[in-house]
Amino acid sequence: MRIARLYYRLVKFEHTIFALPFAYVGAVLAVGGIPSGHALFWITVAMVGARSLAMALNRLIDARIDAANPRTAGRELPSGALSVAAVVAFCVAALVVYLVAVWQLNPFVRPLAPVPVVMFVVYPYLKRFTWLCHLWLGAVDGLAPVGAWAAVRGDLAWEAWALGGAVAAWVAGFDLFYALFDVDVDQEQGLHSWATRFGESGAFLGARALHLLAVVLLVAVGVGLHVGVLYWLGVACVGGLLAYEHSLVRPGDLRRLDTAFFAMNGVISIAFFVFVLADVL
Repeated sequence: MRIARLYYRLVKFEHTIFALPFAYVGAVLAVGGIPSGHALFWITVAMVGARSLAMALNRLIDARIDAANPRTAGRELPSGALSVAAVVAFCVAALVVYLVAVWQLNPFVRPLAPVPVVMFVVYPYLKRFTWLCHLWLGAVDGLAPVGAWAAVRGDLAWEAWALGGAVAAWVAGFDLFYALFDVDVDQEQGLHSWATRFGESGAFLGARALHLLAVVLLVAVGVGLHVGVLYWLGVACVGGLLAYEHSLVRPGDLRRLDTAFFAMNGVISIAFFVFVLADVL
């Protein structure tokens, strides 16, 4: 049980809630209804495997950086709670789970399976070179609804890309907030982030612009798919919750940043999925 808890903490399994509901949104909107149980099951397995792989790779590649940061020094690798070999083995297992799941879905997605894996590997290195790393992270998570759409429909319509873009902008926006935790340490280590490049105020402006873009893209998806009123209520809910999230923190006052980042984003993803599901039903 202790080992299981360590792996659970390693990948922050509870944060799967950010991306998984949007994968379901992609699948539901792709067919305008409820996909088969087979498709939903294997989309879920693929998402869990992919996200576990992404987080474990991030922890593995960033182990030395995490060890030098007081906020992250207690993580499983820097603290020695898990060995490098154990995390590598976990990565291999997660990759196998992901690939097995992909092969149970529409053959259209099989040639695309390496794309997320390559993006997972690239992401941890970007902070060493560019403050655009947040946008890459957003793009990684934005693949969730795109992949789910393709897995049930066997194509990649522009609405799928717009939905993926909305998720990418949403994730990148709140990652700008998250990076504020480490501005001083990043500067000391020569790492790059939006906040180290543009300052705290710049991070807030960037987050607002990205979250506005996310809502605009959700509107575009709705227009393209001719959705019902409940979808539009979902978009309004997302916009309202994002506005509330931004009201919780401001430059010079980050006391409620944890609430804005973790709690509110979980609520946003689940709430939007519920509205979309109700709309197609």
